[in-house]
Amino acid sequence: MRLVLVGISHHRAPIEVRELMAVPSDEAGDLAAGLAENGEAVCLSTCNRTELYVGDASAPEAEERCASALVARSGLDRQIVLPLLYRLSDEAAALHLFRVAAGLDSMVPGETEILGQVRAAYEAGAPGPLLDRVFRQALHVGKKARTDTAIGESPASVSSAAATLAEQVLGDLSGTRVLLVGAGSTGGLAARALTARGGEIAFVSSRTTERADALAHRFGGQVVPLEELEGVLDGVDVVVSATGAPDTVLRHDQVSRTLGSRRGRPLFLIDIAVPRDLDPRIHELEGCYLYDIDDLQGVVDATLEGRRREAVRAEAIVAEEAARFRDWQASLEVVPAIASLRARAEEIRAGELARAEGRLQELSASERRAVESVTAQIVNKLLHLPTVRLKEAAAGAEGPLYASTVRHLFGLGDDHAPQDR
Repeated sequence: MRLVLVGISHHRAPIEVRELMAVPSDEAGDLAAGLAENGEAVCLSTCNRTELYVGDASAPEAEERCASALVARSGLDRQIVLPLLYRLSDEAAALHLFRVAAGLDSMVPGETEILGQVRAAYEAGAPGPLLDRVFRQALHVGKKARTDTAIGESPASVSSAAATLAEQVLGDLSGTRVLLVGAGSTGGLAARALTARGGEIAFVSSRTTERADALAHRFGGQVVPLEELEGVLDGVDVVVSATGAPDTVLRHDQVSRTLGSRRGRPLFLIDIAVPRDLDPRIHELEGCYLYDIDDLQGVVDATLEGRRREAVRAEAIVAEEAARFRDWQASLEVVPAIASLRARAEEIRAGELARAEGRLQELSASERRAVESVTAQIVNKLLHLPTVRLKEAAAGAEGPLYASTVRHLFGLGDDHAPQDR
């Protein structure tokens, strides 16, 4: 069974392309089930990436299914999408997933949301033995990186980077009125980061009324329905949007109609959703300054040098765990051969004792146990070195060849193998 990963992320593709391939959480399970076919699959989709993990006997076929699924989801020409995709397999794919879970592949190194996103993807997917192993190990790696290094101290996130950007542009946020669109975990983190800098959450809007009520009550804001956002724009200084909506929630024409009542006051908008919540053309309006998630990279680069130093230590943890996965995956090739070899040897031993039953029946119980023990020890000693050699070979490229040779020499799994006489 091969581990295959095909994905697209902020390293290669702009948000205009990434948002076309974003997979809502309620669709990730169906996509994974469709990719699994006779194997297993998990879909991981965050604001920075959409990645498809598949366990399959044929790596080329699995890669093609995943690439085709992403191309189809984008609606773009295949020749445009394929160069933006990355394809990894086996240890390299596991290493990448471990880096993702540890926050090492994020725009904000060590960010806290990703570990929960990896867990949610795993639970919603269609994992089998291979993906169950690699995703459980990834969750372990993510926790270990945060407990054994300082990469997770002073937790950073896209939400906190957005608040930092607002502070850089507007200066002191004291008294700044904020419209928060989206009341999920990302919206909650953004609200906390903005209020910590003196901002005031004036309005909260969400597709889920219960969440909007809870967040507004927590920060002293007023709930406003999504369809009424235009009516409150003249009373805010900052709009932060982080919903999971498939389409824009605030259009160019809606913002344009409010400019007169704003009387020249600038409007600062931060869109940290993928797909984007805010119409990109809003940035063309006089006095409107729109930033999307890719614009936050400069903020991250300027404020996280210390976190990157800790990332070096986390990388060592990730590399060690990737080596463990490699050894485990390689052992899958030889363990069945070892088990079959030992079963064959035990079958021969038991058969020979049965044929000698007439000569052994006069032995006492203790003498019979001695014969059983001696013959078992002979088998164990004969098989000890071949077993060790097979396990050693499992860590290298020759493991499958060794396993195949053993099966051939001893007729393992061959119904027509000659029987001892």
